[in-house]
Amino acid sequence: MAHSHHHHEHSVSNYNSAFAIGIALNLIYVIVEAVYGVITDSLALLADAGHNLSDVVTLVLAWGAFALAKKAATDQRTYGFRKVTILASLTSAVLLLLALGAIAWEAIQRFSDPRPVAGTTVMVVAFIGVLINAATAMLFAKGQKHDLNMKGAFLHMAGDAAVSLGVIISAFIINMTGWDWLDPATSLAIVVVILIGTWGLLKDSINYSLDAVPSNVDMAGLKAYLAALPNVATFHDLHVWPMSTTENAMTVHLVVSDYLQVQSLADEIKHHVHDHFDIEHVTVQIEAADCVCKTDHQSCGVTSN
Repeated sequence: MAHSHHHHEHSVSNYNSAFAIGIALNLIYVIVEAVYGVITDSLALLADAGHNLSDVVTLVLAWGAFALAKKAATDQRTYGFRKVTILASLTSAVLLLLALGAIAWEAIQRFSDPRPVAGTTVMVVAFIGVLINAATAMLFAKGQKHDLNMKGAFLHMAGDAAVSLGVIISAFIINMTGWDWLDPATSLAIVVVILIGTWGLLKDSINYSLDAVPSNVDMAGLKAYLAALPNVATFHDLHVWPMSTTENAMTVHLVVSDYLQVQSLADEIKHHVHDHFDIEHVTVQIEAADCVCKTDHQSCGVTSN
């Protein structure tokens, strides 16, 4: 059995400093918002401080999952804690949806009970929020393209930056025009935009939790590649699943016409699948065609890990 463990180049990046910086910046911002919320008697600032505190929790959750995923496997957990990253991304998606629901509910309430926006103070604090949340989001911008856990952190921070930017724009226009309805309308528009991105995160997180084929793996192409291999009569028991938010695994049974090139075939498959289908852990079991016919897949295969 040929079993392949390739280190994924994306997982090399160390995000410990990114998480530490992001958590520190957002904690400072929560304190600033809370203080100015009390000073100006602004319920909006106090509510946003609570929302940003939930984002700090999300960052801590993602950081913990990132750290746990690096722990060595044990006899009880032969895959280690890699799956925790998937659970963290799912939790992050749910928390973000709850936050969006709270913002939407508050916005709808304000349509019937519009409140004056405390212009200058709110705009200054919101501007600080744009800077901090955008800077934090950028820390995870690269990682979010290939890691659901990082994507959850990125969407939380980018979403908050968008909300703060919306607050600045709407506060400025309201001060100029007196259109109080613009504040909740802007909030709802931002919620819709963030919801579109969050929905994809939620869907992928649920699929990963259920060991569905990762979205970055082309199953049709993989099947076509295996079927076109020389000396391979057919294949069965092909399984592809995510071990974490960055590592994929695959097992397959190949039925070959002879055993002459078994080991070289297995090695070729592992390297090709890693390079072209983004699958790091590959297990190939090879069986002789005549042996399969006689024994119904029993005890005459060679497994390559």
